[in-house]
Parts: sequence; structure tokens; C-alpha cells
Amino acid sequence: MAGLSADGAAAAASTGAVAVRVAQVSRPVTALGPGRRLGVWFQGCTLACPGCMSRHTWDPSAGRELTIERFSVMWRAALAEGLDGLTVSGGEPLEQPAALAALLAAADAERRRAGATADLLVYTGREPEELAADPVSAAALDGADAVITGRYRAGQPTRLVWRGSANQRLLTRTALGRERYAPFLDHRPERPELQVRVSEGEVRVIGVPRPGDLGRIERDLVRRGVTLRETSWRP
Repeated sequence: MAGLSADGAAAAASTGAVAVRVAQVSRPVTALGPGRRLGVWFQGCTLACPGCMSRHTWDPSAGRELTIERFSVMWRAALAEGLDGLTVSGGEPLEQPAALAALLAAADAERRRAGATADLLVYTGREPEELAADPVSAAALDGADAVITGRYRAGQPTRLVWRGSANQRLLTRTALGRERYAPFLDHRPERPELQVRVSEGEVRVIGVPRPGDLGRIERDLVRRGVTLRETSWRP
């Protein structure tokens, strides 16, 4: 898949020929971008940032396959429910650049068809200078309205909304992105919003926790009689 150009990926999206390796798809997501959103977490990441809360998304062979055709059906349903946007995270989406380009192209086609103003936000651990030096990765982000860039650095905590460390940057790329994200570029909420979901024997935390938040959640679960056999934020 990485050998496709962005144009080729967009064309493949229309036939559903491209598939994405994903860790999770969830809605509504309210902790990773403005409003109520569809969240797609790509599977696979070689950046392996120390302190990452999502180590379960690192293995590129784990997760499941999601075709662009199936994604389009899910996104169409999300738009019909009035969701405000799509958030793509990971893992590292740019380790599947053709799939990312295809997914964003399909998302744009569906929102145009629905006449919706839902925005497309992508998280990447790549730094802006790395993107500038890599035309394939840069092209894969062409369909995004906004991008949050930069490695997670546990030693640089921040209160900036939707960012895990102070080095990470929220970049707007389109008129819709500028309109939707301008109020949040320097926004520092008192507490970050976190979503905790329990299903099929798993506890999932969605959002960007601050130092100590995951430990507090774990202790609260223990008090409620829930014991975690393993966690994705510890080796």
C-alpha cells in the first residue's frame, strides 16, 4: 500500500480496494477534537514513544482490517447521526500512508454528498520537518482539515487541549480547519475530558490524560471491584 501515490490512493478509495489496519473504531468520541466524532485508531507504530498510553497499537500485525468501503458505511452513518467530525489517531497513521489518503478521500466524498461540515483531524507523531522531507507522508495528509503533530514526550506535560506534550502542535490546513480549531489553538481546560468505556472484558480510555490520570482511573476501578490483568500504558 505504501507504494501508491496520494492520487492513486484516492482513486482506490472509490472502489474500496484499499484497506486500513486498525486497532479500534468508536463513536461518539468527545475527547479528541471538537464536538461528537467518529474515531479511527490505526494499528502499527515504530515510533514507540516512551510513556505512550497505547502500546497495544504498536504491533503492525495486530488489530483488524477495515476496508475503505466499510469505513464509508460507518462514516455515512455517523454523519446521519449529526456527528461533527472524524479523528484519526493510532498507532501511527503515516505508517499506512496510502490507506490514510484513501480514508480521508472517502471521508471527504461522503461529507460532500451529505452536505455536512464535519471536519477531518489526524494525529501523527511525525514532526513538521519530517513531513516536509517526506513527500509521501505529506501527500497522505492532504485531505485533513487539521493535524496534530509531534512525538509524545512524557517529560514535557501540557495543559493544551487534545495534546499530550508541550512540543505537539495543532496545525490547521483548510478554511474549515481554521474556522473549527481557531478557538482551541491555545485553549487550556482545567481538566482534560476522558471517556472510559467497559465492554467485553476490556476497559478503554479515550482522550489525552495528564500525568497521574491513568493511575487514578486504575485505582478507582479497583475500588469498584475491577482488576486489570494488564494495561497498555505499562511495558
